Amino acid sequence: MIVQGLAGRRSITKELAQQRISFPSDNGLPAGLHRYAGTPVHTGTQARAFADLIGAHVTKATGGRTYAEIADEWMAGGRTDERLARLRETAFMGQSLRGALLGAYQAWQITVLVFALGAVFTAMGTAFLALAMRGA
Repeated sequence: MIVQGLAGRRSITKELAQQRISFPSDNGLPAGLHRYAGTPVHTGTQARAFADLIGAHVTKATGGRTYAEIADEWMAGGRTDERLARLRETAFMGQSLRGALLGAYQAWQITVLVFALGAVFTAMGTAFLALAMRGA
């Protein structure tokens, strides 16, 4: 499990690096994300932070409305409002990218769990083996 946890982390890092995602310079980053300014996204924690950045941009662009709310408004208007159509696409793409990055973050967190369980099972196995050797 320890090996699988480490392999999972390497896989996530490789996939994120291949996407060539980088935080913009410090200008325009929301509070709490300044430490990532100009850095590439290679870890699950960074993926989560970039997802938060996308979320902030989507919220600003949509005035806080969700994709579903904008799509409902666009459909109710007869699907003819080009501004709503573009806004709907922006919300959809932003939320899709955000979801993909959050998926990478969740996978990163699972690698922590797998690694920790491997360590616990290794410690338990070592303890049981030591107890067995004492009794023999």
